[in-house]
Amino acid sequence: MAGSPLSALDVAFLCLESETTPMHMGAVVTFTARGAVDPAALTALLAQRAARLPKLRQRARAELFPPGSASWSDDPGFVASDHIHHVVLSSLYEPDPLAAYASRWIAEPLDTSRPLWHLTLVTGLPHGKFALLLKLHHALTDGAGAYAVAAGLLDGVKLPEQRRPAPIPAPRSTLDTVKDALGTVWDQAGIASSLVRAARPPLSPVSAPPSAERRLGFVRLPLTELRRVRRAHGGTTNDVVLAVLSGALREWLVNRGQRADGRTLRALIPVSVRGRAGEQLGGNKLSGYLCDLPVGEDDPVERLRAVRRAMTRNKAAGPSRGAGALPLLADRVPPLLHRLGTRTAGQAAPMLFDLVITTVPLPPARLSLDGARLAEVYPFVPLAPRHAVGIAVATYRDSVHIGLQANGAAVPDVGSLRDAVLKSAARLLDAS
Repeated sequence: MAGSPLSALDVAFLCLESETTPMHMGAVVTFTARGAVDPAALTALLAQRAARLPKLRQRARAELFPPGSASWSDDPGFVASDHIHHVVLSSLYEPDPLAAYASRWIAEPLDTSRPLWHLTLVTGLPHGKFALLLKLHHALTDGAGAYAVAAGLLDGVKLPEQRRPAPIPAPRSTLDTVKDALGTVWDQAGIASSLVRAARPPLSPVSAPPSAERRLGFVRLPLTELRRVRRAHGGTTNDVVLAVLSGALREWLVNRGQRADGRTLRALIPVSVRGRAGEQLGGNKLSGYLCDLPVGEDDPVERLRAVRRAMTRNKAAGPSRGAGALPLLADRVPPLLHRLGTRTAGQAAPMLFDLVITTVPLPPARLSLDGARLAEVYPFVPLAPRHAVGIAVATYRDSVHIGLQANGAAVPDVGSLRDAVLKSAARLLDAS
């Protein structure tokens, strides 16, 4: 059965795919089991639930018209269990075996000729835990939509219903049509102009050579402590997280022998422009903000104030204005142009931003899988070409979980960045 067409932005994510730039999102989710884990039974349960999700049964198929376009179609050979594997880890040789295994796992690209997802069940973890490692290609959905897909694998989560097709609008006058077209062109020209103004020489201190190697790091911060900082200094919890990450990146730069004083690192912060529940299962619906992280500021409170000012300006302008709206502009480019030039254009990412920092929304309700309570959830964002590090954040229950993904050639040990996040959070808390 034919599915919906891929948007131009979805096609762009497919076109960016390469051996050194796999464009899948990831998540490492740990669960606390009530007793012994039966891997065969759990794998069968996951396969049963995955088979019920239409999005996971479909693959991307190229179309002849419009040129360069693609659509989702059911995979005639789909077997859910083919996308699910089980591994047993040993702690004999690695200080953190789950992070070490997940680093190798996330580096493996998905097969773009098949449905664009993969699950790995990991057992052998201490303290009665097991983990679920999930990959979803960015062409399939964005971070906000990823939860709607993954939720179908969990216990008792009601999936959002798809919206009924919108009624056919009443005929519009030629004048109205012309006005709409001119408005769209004007918006696109404004975004393109702001992109040109925002471009910088590609001299990022966190640039990286092409590499298929990846390193993952997990950081967990108590939500109560971040809220204490927010109450003391204002802003949002997200502002506090960005300030913590700014301090961590400052220390990380210094530890790498690079200058931090007087410098900023520019982060692309994706913003979902989805509607209500009926749109949660669709493809990418993204805009973004560009935020200059004040890594040159040593005072943690001043860093937070600088982040607050920058994010206030972004929110006042809105997600459809400015250079951060690059995804919106990309979604209005014909798919054929993405086929021809996206991979080359992707190499220019360091001219616009130094890293991606994204937030994945999770509900406050307690989640479980086959009765085992979800304990931790670490999301991961794909690395843009020539980027050394990408950061994803998820708040679940009483903790903020931060997933660090690094280019293995540029960052052999992500532990120093993980430790810097913890130290930066402690400094900001001490100043509150």
